[in-house]
Amino acid sequence: MAPNKKGKIKANSTVSTQSISPSQDKFPACLRSIPPSSVAITVQAKPGSKLAAVTDISDEALGVQIDAPAKDGEANAALLDYISSVIGVKRRQVSIGAGSKSRGKVVIVEEVTVQSVFDALNRVIKGQ
Repeated sequence: MAPNKKGKIKANSTVSTQSISPSQDKFPACLRSIPPSSVAITVQAKPGSKLAAVTDISDEALGVQIDAPAKDGEANAALLDYISSVIGVKRRQVSIGAGSKSRGKVVIVEEVTVQSVFDALNRVIKGQ
């Protein structure tokens, strides 16, 4: 049997499109659900600050100031501690999925929902 030809899609062919569920529209793009029960948060870390704080939340990233220097993994450890305290989960449920050596990171939080993470981050932002 010959392999399928690669090329342009013809006008009469059907193309399947994925639609975003209505519940996903209300969350910023920096928060993504990872089945079955984890959430990925795109973070823009700002190490070396005087205190740890969430600075902003947008579709691109969650801005977080870290009160530790960016050397020997101190800022990464402080970021994970801070995120776990803000969201209200145990430290072992939070890990760095990507970007351990850069300011742009992906933090994975296990056994939570996007709604609970979003609510916790909103409480912190509005409390400042």
